[in-house]
Amino acid sequence: MRLHGFLIGQTETLLADVLKFTGPADATTSRFFRAHPKLGHGERGVIAEAVFAVLRRRMEFAHLAESGTGSPNRRLALLGLMQTAGRTALKPFVSDAEGAWLEHVSKVDPQSLPLRTRLNLPDWICQALGTRFVEAEELSRLAAALNYPAPLDLRANPIKASRDEVLDALSRAGIEAGATPYAPLGVRVVGKPPLSKLDAFQNGWLEVQDEGSQLLCALVAPKRGEMVVDFCAGAGGKTLALGAMMRSTGRLYAFDISDRRLAKLKPRLARSGLSNVNPVLIDSEHDAKIKRLAGKIDRVLVDAPCSGLGTLRRNPDLKWRQSPESIAELTPKQLSILTSAARLVKKGGRLVYATCSILEAENEGVVRQFLADHPDFELVPARDVLAEQRIDLDMGDFLSLWPHRHSTDGFFAAVLERRG
Repeated sequence: MRLHGFLIGQTETLLADVLKFTGPADATTSRFFRAHPKLGHGERGVIAEAVFAVLRRRMEFAHLAESGTGSPNRRLALLGLMQTAGRTALKPFVSDAEGAWLEHVSKVDPQSLPLRTRLNLPDWICQALGTRFVEAEELSRLAAALNYPAPLDLRANPIKASRDEVLDALSRAGIEAGATPYAPLGVRVVGKPPLSKLDAFQNGWLEVQDEGSQLLCALVAPKRGEMVVDFCAGAGGKTLALGAMMRSTGRLYAFDISDRRLAKLKPRLARSGLSNVNPVLIDSEHDAKIKRLAGKIDRVLVDAPCSGLGTLRRNPDLKWRQSPESIAELTPKQLSILTSAARLVKKGGRLVYATCSILEAENEGVVRQFLADHPDFELVPARDVLAEQRIDLDMGDFLSLWPHRHSTDGFFAAVLERRG
């Protein structure tokens, strides 16, 4: 859409609020738009994309904004808008001095900036990730991938339609899309078209779900007629994928401690055509409802609450809001949840532990501790499970997905099996 001058001021106002980091950036943005109902869909997109561009490249933009006219916050807003709307679109709405400054910074070679500035990551995250890669340059490639928005991924719902039928429906609606590289039902859309008004969406043919999230469900590999638990179901994206894999047979429990999150599952469930899903509100991982199912469940997915650092393309504020201290508080909780979920698993049953984190402490560290405490469980290599599912993805013992390698969010998963 064509940029309007007043959007610069609106972007500056929202950015100032978001940079206080008093809450999630997406919630702050939604609140701002509710307070400004006259902003159209396109205008909201311009503002939000500019603000999130600043969050992704905050260190780089702050370095560039050290010089120039106007307030530092305005300069940051202009850099965000230049990143998303382009310098030409901004030119009619800025002063001559601002225009000259934007022209100057547009010619700055990013490689001339200090490495720490280019990475746009806090030091503690750089240190934690530095040990994860054999090649030193790979951290730079990951950081570069995190500087851009994630693609929009969908999952075809096989209860209602095949992937080819979904692709055909999108094409007829004028939406460019193609198959994802790995997930057999995945669809990757070009841009961010509004999907909710499409007949294919309203009729339950498709759901928004990152390809990495779809691959986690493939590790669970539920079969028809089984009893399955999604232990931290949230709004139910993985629940719906698991239910479809079960062809709406058996029984699938969706546990969560948030009534609000489970409420978001209900309209999605109604569209999906599934009849085997049972949403269950629990008070904690120690709820009595869980104990009643102990030793009876074939497959359990634990998508544990985590730092979310694998989703930085979507939630770039997390790298500025999380800290070593918050990670240290999370890991005992993750182990407690995994331990409670393990009680559900029958002999010979499968337990999948997953996060959308890229930190070893929340991933391999939790799994190692769990296996040390539970000799009745053994690790099943992720590569073997993926091969069984005919998914051509080169993995080792764990599923480790990275934005710069796989074009998915950062995901981790481990498959654990209770000895028979």
